[in-house]
Formats: sequence, structure tokens, C-alpha cells
Amino acid sequence: MAENKPATYSDLVKVDATTDDQIARQIAEDPDTAPQLTEDWFDKADLHYGETLLRRGRGRPPLDTPKKLVSIRLDQDVIERFRADGPGWQSRINAALRQHLRGKQRKRRASRLSSS
Repeated sequence: MAENKPATYSDLVKVDATTDDQIARQIAEDPDTAPQLTEDWFDKADLHYGETLLRRGRGRPPLDTPKKLVSIRLDQDVIERFRADGPGWQSRINAALRQHLRGKQRKRRASRLSSS
């Protein structure tokens, strides 16, 4: 090898033998690959001018049954107990209320069946 040329450490035969499909698969599997910049991608993106936010992207898709904001009064110890388990305490309260309602529905069905 000439003294002024750097050594090549790549397996050029292997690189030449790599098919376009293999290259495309490797690109798709690479977690650092940038997303396709489609019209849909731009529609969902936040729009900035320098540091100023001009338009917020669409964010999450709307839910089929969105939750409703309500204000209720709960005992302090109930709130403290749910908050002690960390983030998501409001969702856990919702789940506990839902479980209670399901239990009531089962009792109603059972009483209807026994009275029939």
C-alpha cells in the first residue's frame, strides 16, 4: 500500500455484496433514522419561529369517550392514600369508582335473578 494512502478497514467485498433490500431493512431497523417528512408529519408538528411557538401540533388523537372534568370533595385521607402510590392517582380513583359500579351491577343482576 502506498505511504500517502490511508488503510481501508472495511470489508469492501461484503459492502459490494449487500443488496438494496438489505440496506433498506438496516435503515428501517436503525432507531436513529429520522421519520419520513410527509405532509401528515408536518401537519402534526409544532410550528416555531425561532423560540416562539406559533402553532401547537395536533397532539393525541381524540378519545372515543373522553373524560369529563368534574370537581368533587374527597376526604383528605383518601386523597393522601391514592397520591402515595405516585403519578396516576386520579386514574386509580376512576378505576376504583368503576370497580364499585360493576360490583353494584352484579348485585342488582343477582337480586333480579333470585326474585324471578
